[in-house]
Amino acid sequence: MFDQAIEDYHVRDNVDAEVNNPYTFKSLEYYLYLKCWIDTVQWHMEDMMRDPDIDPVKALTIKRKIDRNNQDRTDIVELIDSYLLDRFHGVETLPNATMNTESPAWAIDRLSILQLKIYHMREETERPGVDEHQRMSANAKLSVLMQQNTDLVTAIDTLLQDIEAGRKYMKVYKQMKMYNDPNLNPVLYKGKK
Repeated sequence: MFDQAIEDYHVRDNVDAEVNNPYTFKSLEYYLYLKCWIDTVQWHMEDMMRDPDIDPVKALTIKRKIDRNNQDRTDIVELIDSYLLDRFHGVETLPNATMNTESPAWAIDRLSILQLKIYHMREETERPGVDEHQRMSANAKLSVLMQQNTDLVTAIDTLLQDIEAGRKYMKVYKQMKMYNDPNLNPVLYKGKK
């Protein structure tokens, strides 16, 4: 689903393109595809922000889109965790069960971003006009990313198996983003009566 979302984005290669999610609404696949689409848009907006000649007004517009996108990213991670909590509802937790340092969806978040790194590093290994030293360097980095991918997929699979078997339990804390909240960000609530 992540690879498909990344490929689909690059067909249009436009941060304002509407997502056309091919999966059944509210299915896990739907959420995973949407998660990676959001990350892909974010990746490209972050690239745009690094243009040394960017117009300041355009930069501010992009920054505000990044903030909204970050909130969407957090929201979809929480939806994925809620989906998994429902899926594992009723699993009997073993007496010696432990909690993981992060929820499954936050590990999946890292996996989604890793897929973007792999996609773009692979592009660098194939980019025309690159000297052999740079190509070799990109290939070495791609190799490390591929190993990270294998390790992270294995870790996520193990975590989900452990939760299903009651060896681990999920405890999900909602993110308390303050910067977008007009009641918690001092810049937004100043002068508000």
